[in-house]
Amino acid sequence: MTSGDPQDGMTQFADLLRTATVDDVWEDPAVDAARRARRRRRRRGWLVALLVVALVIAAGAGYVGYALNAPVAAPTAVTRTPVAEPGKAVTLALPSEGASVVTVSGGAEYFGAGASGTDASGIRAASGGDDPRPLASVTKLVTALVVLDAKPLDDADDPGPTLQFSRADHALYDEYYVQNATIAPMPTGSRMSQRDALEMMLVVSASNYAAAVARWAFGSQWAFVRAANRWLDAHGLEDTTIVEPTGIDKRNTSTASDLVALGEIGMADPTIAAIVGMRSLDVPGFSGSNTNTLLGTSGIRGLKTGTLRESGANLVYSSLLDVGIGDPLEVTGAVLGGGTRESVARSVVSLLDSIRRGFRDVPVATRGESYGVYSTLWGAEARMVLAADAAVFTWSDTPITATMTTAQPQTFLAGEKVGSITWTAGVSSATVDLVLDADIEPPDSWWRLTHALSPGG
Repeated sequence: MTSGDPQDGMTQFADLLRTATVDDVWEDPAVDAARRARRRRRRRGWLVALLVVALVIAAGAGYVGYALNAPVAAPTAVTRTPVAEPGKAVTLALPSEGASVVTVSGGAEYFGAGASGTDASGIRAASGGDDPRPLASVTKLVTALVVLDAKPLDDADDPGPTLQFSRADHALYDEYYVQNATIAPMPTGSRMSQRDALEMMLVVSASNYAAAVARWAFGSQWAFVRAANRWLDAHGLEDTTIVEPTGIDKRNTSTASDLVALGEIGMADPTIAAIVGMRSLDVPGFSGSNTNTLLGTSGIRGLKTGTLRESGANLVYSSLLDVGIGDPLEVTGAVLGGGTRESVARSVVSLLDSIRRGFRDVPVATRGESYGVYSTLWGAEARMVLAADAAVFTWSDTPITATMTTAQPQTFLAGEKVGSITWTAGVSSATVDLVLDADIEPPDSWWRLTHALSPGG
């Protein structure tokens, strides 16, 4: 400001007043300190508020993340115990006439404890009592076994020594002819091997050959009878009596039980087994069919028929019966005192058929059948169901057991295997998978958000 110019000085003072603040004019240190303190408090308040908001937002985001990804309780299973119903007990079609016994060996692994009509050795059944009855021509089977015991052959094809028939042997033809017995020509001086002579006895049941062979082996009928009864005692056939070699005498008697044992002994001898299985004679100069017309039917491979008008028809038989289990069963049976040879044959075939029917598939599983359910806390569920049908092959009413295993699902998708059931009867078993019948849906977001802190959620 230039001295001596008052106007200019007033102008500058006015400008200073316009730009100055109150604080510039009246600056108080105490007021200024209070003002700064208020500002600091406001800043701290805003910072705390911002921090609280940030923490709330972070906590909420953390909870949501945890809730949406936290593990949830596994499904729980409620199951029912599988029950295995056995098949119906088989009723064997035992002959209704005369006395009969049948035994079945083989296949014992299919016979469970408690199956009807079975024991550790197999099946045994009987009808009509077990009292001694006339043997008729079944006697010739005893005669052949007793002769082979005294004059054994090396094997089934061994012809053995040659027999030459005398005038006395030739006379047997007329002796048995008048008794209405089965006979075959035996010229004086004719020759035949021991095996062929046995074939004449057992295939066409020639009584004169049975008597001639017994006399050749033992010297007389009396000596044969003694040897026969010693042989019977040695083999435990205490209920069998032999008084002559052909069976024409009804005092030759036995029981059905003894004849079953006799049949087993006969089939164990290779010569007897080969001969009784022949459908026709294979002796030079002779022809004729086996009296056992059942050969080849239902596996029958022997042994011997016998008929007396006064006492009825008899049959001792052996069968290799195919029942669908691999090796055929060995069936040995006897009928004594049946009505006719034809009726006995029909009854034996019916019996064998009933044994065959006794081995069958017993259904144990049906596809889709439910054995339990998996459920979740959020309401999703799926049943455990059988994946297939199944059956167990067994005999009659052999007991069937069932065991079940289960596991927690891994994929939670329909069709996932979650266990299995195994049914067992003897050596036969069937296993079927248990699978989920539907997807087990996971919980939705709302359920997760509202159950994250709940037990099991």
